[in-house]
Amino acid sequence: MFKAQIKAETLKGLVNVISTLIDEVKFTVDSEGMSLKAVDPAHVAMIELRMDAGAFESYEADNVEIGLDLDKVKEVLKLSGAGEIIAMELDEERGRLVFKVGNITRRMNLVDTSSMSDPKVPQLELAANIEVPVSELQRGIKASEKISDHITLIADTDYFELLCEGDTDSADLRLEKDSLVSINVESQVSSMFPLDYFSNLIKAMPSDIVVKIELDNDYPAKFNFNVAGDKGRVMYLLAPRIENE
Repeated sequence: MFKAQIKAETLKGLVNVISTLIDEVKFTVDSEGMSLKAVDPAHVAMIELRMDAGAFESYEADNVEIGLDLDKVKEVLKLSGAGEIIAMELDEERGRLVFKVGNITRRMNLVDTSSMSDPKVPQLELAANIEVPVSELQRGIKASEKISDHITLIADTDYFELLCEGDTDSADLRLEKDSLVSINVESQVSSMFPLDYFSNLIKAMPSDIVVKIELDNDYPAKFNFNVAGDKGRVMYLLAPRIENE
């Protein structure tokens, strides 16, 4: 059983965060909320998400798995207006999730979840911890587009930097310690990442929040942030791009 109501803008933010990496998703639902773990098809990035029941306007659920095509959910979101509430109810007998937006009812067949894996989240102890406003990272991305296909993240004791270097041009965003919420690292670390993945992850984050970045030399980076009024938690894991000698 699953029956819930959620603000359209909350659901839109949730879908944006997930669809950055995957088109079809398996939600694991219980009485306390819903969660997911998924890896993108190229195995470059991973997402782990948990939405508490308090992120919803109303919420009732038993233990169940719900497979959804996110492109279809986006179609439902287009039916909603500003401030509107979207109602969802699982029809287990017919294998559907029923959405109600105002006086419109949309019935959506569930996606088969039997072949969807539950990836194990690697336990990483990374050297640098940085908390930075997402709006600053989004500015850095805007400056880096069309310069190269990779970007380097650098953390030092008193600054954090995004560096993008192409064949002819370069761009960098350097944030001194007083521009950051916090930075904790004993010596400089850096790692290079695919720009398209990094850009898509950062653009999907709400611009008015702070993201915690965990970084180390040539290791995956972790990005932790909250959504839905801190009632939802998201972790992105992005694999580094290792240059061949």
